This record gives sequence, C-alpha cells and structure tokens, in this order.
Amino acid sequence: TIIPKRQYFPPSKCQKVYKARLISNGETVALKIQRPKCEDVIALDLYVLRWWSGVANFITELLNRDINLQSIIDDFGELIYRELDYEAEAANAQRFSELYASVPDVFVPKIYSEMTTQKVLTMEWVDGTRLTDSNTLKAIGLDNEKLIDTLVQCSLRQILENGFFHADPHAGNLLACADGRLCYLDFGMMSYAAPEQRNGFLLAVVHIVNRDWGELVRVYQRLGFIPEGTDVTPIEVALEKALPDVLNADITELNFKNVVGKLGDIMYTYPFSLPPFYIAIIRCLGVLEGVAIQVDPKARIISEAYPYVANRVLTDPQDELQEALRRLAFTSDGRIRWDRLESLLEEARDSSGYDVTQALDQLTNYLISDDGEQLLNDFADQIVETADSLGAESAGYIMDAFRSLSENDETAAVKMSRIIGILSQRLGSDAKNDDFEQELREGLDGALPEPTPTMQKFLRIATLLGARGSNTDPSKFVPLVRKLGQEPRLQQTAGEIVAKLGERLLSRTLRSFFRLPPPVFDGRSGRQIFDGAVGETK
Repeated sequence: TIIPKRQYFPPSKCQKVYKARLISNGETVALKIQRPKCEDVIALDLYVLRWWSGVANFITELLNRDINLQSIIDDFGELIYRELDYEAEAANAQRFSELYASVPDVFVPKIYSEMTTQKVLTMEWVDGTRLTDSNTLKAIGLDNEKLIDTLVQCSLRQILENGFFHADPHAGNLLACADGRLCYLDFGMMSYAAPEQRNGFLLAVVHIVNRDWGELVRVYQRLGFIPEGTDVTPIEVALEKALPDVLNADITELNFKNVVGKLGDIMYTYPFSLPPFYIAIIRCLGVLEGVAIQVDPKARIISEAYPYVANRVLTDPQDELQEALRRLAFTSDGRIRWDRLESLLEEARDSSGYDVTQALDQLTNYLISDDGEQLLNDFADQIVETADSLGAESAGYIMDAFRSLSENDETAAVKMSRIIGILSQRLGSDAKNDDFEQELREGLDGALPEPTPTMQKFLRIATLLGARGSNTDPSKFVPLVRKLGQEPRLQQTAGEIVAKLGERLLSRTLRSFFRLPPPVFDGRSGRQIFDGAVGETK
C-alpha cells in the first residue's frame, strides 16, 4: 500500500521516519517505523535509573526529606513506553485534533489508523518550516510573534482548560505551515491534569501575581505539595522574598526558568512533595519558553500567559476561580479595587475568545447573591458618589470647554476646525476605528481642558467594557440587562440610587441658586453634613 521514497529525518535511537506515497490514492505520508529490540534497550536503561533512584531515596530519607525519585522514574518510564506504542500515539493525535484543531491558526495532521500498528505509524505529510528558522520564516512572509502567540495560547488551553496537553513541544515537534498555521507533530508524549489540578495551577499564578503568599501556600497544600500540619509561616516568608512582582518586575526576572529555579530552591529547603502532573506541566512550560525565546528573545511565558489567566478568572463560573476573582477585585471588607478590576479587564481583552459580557455576568451573579449583599450596598454608595462627583465635574468641565472656545484664541479655533474636518471625513469613510480615535485624540489635544480624574477613570472602564478586542457582540448585553432588570434586589437598589442622586441634585441646585457653597455629603449615608455651630449645611 505504500512506496517509501527516502529517509527524511535523522534516525533516532528508537525510530526512523520516511517520506512515502500511498499506492491507493497517491497521497504523501510520513511513515514512522520503530527500530528492532528498542523496548529491550529502554528496559535496561530504566532498570539502571530505577536502581540508582532507590539509592537516592535512601539518602533523602536519612535527610528527613519526602522526595520519591523512584516514582518520578516510574512515571517517566510510563511516558517512554507510551511513546513506543504507535497505536496509542495515533489515538492521542486524533483526540488532540478533536480538542484543538478548531483553535485559530492551529493544524493537526491526519492519522491513517488503518495503516498504523504498534510499531508503524502512518500520518499526513506536512511541508513546513521550523519556528527557530527565522530567516526562512521571514523570507516566506510569516510573522514570528504571531506564531509564538498561537503556540502559547494553544498550550495554555491544553494545560489549563482541557487538561490534555502535548508534554514535549520542542522545536522539532512544531512546524510553521506556508499559510501561517502552527502544526503540531509527535503525539507520543502526552500528559493529563485533572480539573482540580489545573485549577490549582491557575490559582497559583493568580496568587503569585496578587502576591498573596498565604493563599498560594494553601493551594499547594490542597494539591498535596505540602503535608498537612506543616508550619507554613516560614514558607510564606521564603516565597515573598524569592519571587518577583510578576506584573511590574524587569523582563529578565520574568524568565520562567528563573521563577521555577527560585521555587525549586524553596521546595528543596522545605518539606515539599511534587506530584507527576506538576513536573509534567513545569517541563512543558519550560520547553515552551525555550522555543519562544529562540524565536523572540524578549518572549516570556508568565507575562504572556496572564491575559489568558485574567480571562478565565473573569469569565469561568467555577467556585474556585470565582473566589480568586473576589480576592483580586474586592477588598476583605467588600469594596471594589477599581485599579485591580481595570487591570484585569485590560489584560483579559488581549486573550483570544474573551467575551466581556461573560465577565459582567459573573460579577453581577456575585452582586445579587446572598454573599454579595453587603458588596451591593457598598457598590450602590460608590455609584452615587461617583455619579455625583462625575456630574459636578462634568458640568464644570463643560463650562471650561465652552469658555476656552469662546475666547479669542486662534490656536483653539484652528484645532476645532481640524476636529470638524476629521468628523466630516469620517462620515461615509471605511477607515479603521483605531485610526479615527487616534486622529481625534490628536485633534482634541490642547483644544479642550484635561478631564478630571473621576472622568478619566469612568472613560477607561467604559472603554474596556466596550473594547473591540473582546470579540463582543453588543446584542449579547440584552439578556444580561433583562436579567438585571428582573432582579428584585437590584430594582430596590436602583430605586435607592435614583432617590439619593435626586436629593443631591436638588441640594446642589438650591445652594447654587442662593449662591451658597456646594454641599458636602457623608459618603456612607448620603446625608448632608451640618455645622452644629451655625446650623447651616457645608
């Protein structure tokens, strides 16, 4: 059924790969053939490794350390024997294709199951370029950074979303196709992380970013890294001293190898026991960053992974991830950390598949729950304060804007003429929104007063909620608005907000009419503060 053409890849210890043609239809395939007595050679190697790891276990027990090197060798041996079973590799490839072939810009070769045995694998032949061959990629017009972004985002989905992941994504197992897609090869070494394990790994990233060392240690305990009853206070101190601020550190400190090295020092010093899934993930991410750095020396897995992490924390309904969202976005007394929430929204919009309506849905679900009652009251108070200050500041801003335009200022007149020209050209134009906004921003620069801090915060949040990078259809907001409108607790809160704002508007209007100083309100109760000495409001 096949005609071998030639050996295409250098022979490895276990296999040869040929380029071949099927007689039945003329299709070109890759034919991987296992070398004779390969299992015997590997069995001897594993026997020697396992014997010496037993000696190492005896030494670690004398040092009172819970490190079982034999279990690591056993898991490694299991992976190796899986790689020797080409029928299992074919099944891995088909499952990988079902899960990830639909990911944008990812390609998985076809497997010919009817022509595959335990020692012979037949799969679609793929012509492509290695990611590390920058000159060839540039010559054929492929974007290195886009390929690395596809690799990172797909790998994160594998590890943290589905749990079934390619455990050996080195440069030899990846190809860039001529059409820009990323092709995965060699599905012999695959691994799996259970839901609680991958959620724990994701939460660990969140807590490192948040510098919440106590919660990070508790995650390690739940995952079985630290025995119950261990005094974790020294571990928390060690983590705080060792790990950099992930969001603000110098790019050299964000190297995954450096971070893992610092964690490794702590795990060696204190009684950690690392399960196989963790080692497989660490190895996978380490190899992944190695490939990324070869293509782009500035690439860093941790910083590039955080948009995906922010997306999951904002949109995933699982209890553990929603607890992480509450810790990130809200203070211990239930107040919103606006800067942190803004940062999450800004990071998440850079993640493929992010939908801001899902994030809003998760936030509102918490607000209308029993746990969120106090937060809803605080949130309502903050809305009143923000809207009241925004209204007052906006009124003053508009007056300043009209005043600047009414003055005999030729520079301002020229700038406003330019703005009118930009708006006129925009009507009926197909120009991109980003270009238009940039032109308008440049035109407004200096023509109008600088917005107040409250207005700037409001505009930033509004921009993030309506960001085009979030792939959000405006019609998706309709069910969310309908749900909120039918919630009795929110209806009552909305009525209280309107009443408080109405009282403040009336007070400001009356005091302005009688030329009195603006009123000052108690932020918690919404009532005016009175001066007991003179009996008038401030």
